[in-house]
Amino acid sequence: MAVLEGIRARFERERPFAGLTLSCVLHVEAKTAALALALQAGGATVHMAAGNPLSTDDDAVAALNAAGVRTLAKKGESTADYHAAIRAMLDADPDILIDDGADLVALAHTDRPDRGKILGSTEETTTGVTRLRALEKSGKLRFPAIDVNDAEMKHLFDNRYGCGQSVLDGLFGATNLLIAGRTAVVAGYGWSGKGIASRLRGIGADVIVTEVDAVRAIEARLEGFRVMPMLDAAAEADLIVTVTGNRDIVRAEHLRVLKDGCLLANAGHFDIEISKPDLEGLATSHAVVRPGVEEYRFADGRIAYLLAEGRLINLATGQGHPVEIMDLSFALQALSAEHLAKHGKTLAIKVHPVPPALDREVAEAALVPLGAAVDTMTPGQRKYAESWESGT
Repeated sequence: MAVLEGIRARFERERPFAGLTLSCVLHVEAKTAALALALQAGGATVHMAAGNPLSTDDDAVAALNAAGVRTLAKKGESTADYHAAIRAMLDADPDILIDDGADLVALAHTDRPDRGKILGSTEETTTGVTRLRALEKSGKLRFPAIDVNDAEMKHLFDNRYGCGQSVLDGLFGATNLLIAGRTAVVAGYGWSGKGIASRLRGIGADVIVTEVDAVRAIEARLEGFRVMPMLDAAAEADLIVTVTGNRDIVRAEHLRVLKDGCLLANAGHFDIEISKPDLEGLATSHAVVRPGVEEYRFADGRIAYLLAEGRLINLATGQGHPVEIMDLSFALQALSAEHLAKHGKTLAIKVHPVPPALDREVAEAALVPLGAAVDTMTPGQRKYAESWESGT
């Protein structure tokens, strides 16, 4: 993680977090461990809990605790333990929150509204930013938040290429089945959905997209994908991947027409996109047939396979986004946290974009590790560009 390593080295020299406590709720694995250690190198006391009960790497937890980062996470932990660990992150009286899905921020606004003085939070997911904007719109947001998700160096790469590859990794790890020649349905054509649909097509799947937004539906159609309602798509699907951030995308009406043997996977933050209550209500039998794969048999003999308990397929049965992608995303998280440490007391209480200079800093630092180089404008070109930008 060359970009993050460069930031860590600077943090170690400058100590921007000296005297501050940072609480993080993230997917605890090797790449997030690198982020935690970079923050610690900057002088922070760092606490970490899991952003998903199935995504934890226990070896990473052990390494973090050994390094002095108090980490409360265990793969497959109970829901009660999961929520208790998040509460402990606020018990640490943090100055800055680093969040994935806004679970920690939500708790800070509900159960613990008076817990300490929080300078601000950073958020790296679409789901989390949606929750933050809802708090802002309602006038309930208590501290400034930085929307890392919509920075160019995040959503253009993490959401598209990261999800695109890691979801396939999770599918292969759970099933060991051939995807080529199968009909795959992608529910949601945001940046993550675009990446997943593209990669599924790239390995030979016939891809159908479902959407509720007409503009995105047209975009998917002009990219060459079939676009139809889920009720029609479910009858053709060998595989359904949900990535909408909303609930009950696959529910009873779809399960009743589902093709026999269909695989059901979720790549959204919460395990609510595929309705497990509807699966349980319609099934006559239920069994775990291999790690990460549950068989639901219906009265007419059809079978549906739920992967990773309906949780994040790319982390629960895969290894998460590739390290090169998370290098970019976590570099932005680290720089955004530093921005809060320096300016949080004076920032307006609202959802802020990542400062463009930080976005550009990460882009320029990533060129060499990714084997890319750019041209430099001549003085004449720069003058011409500046004249256009100024309207002269």
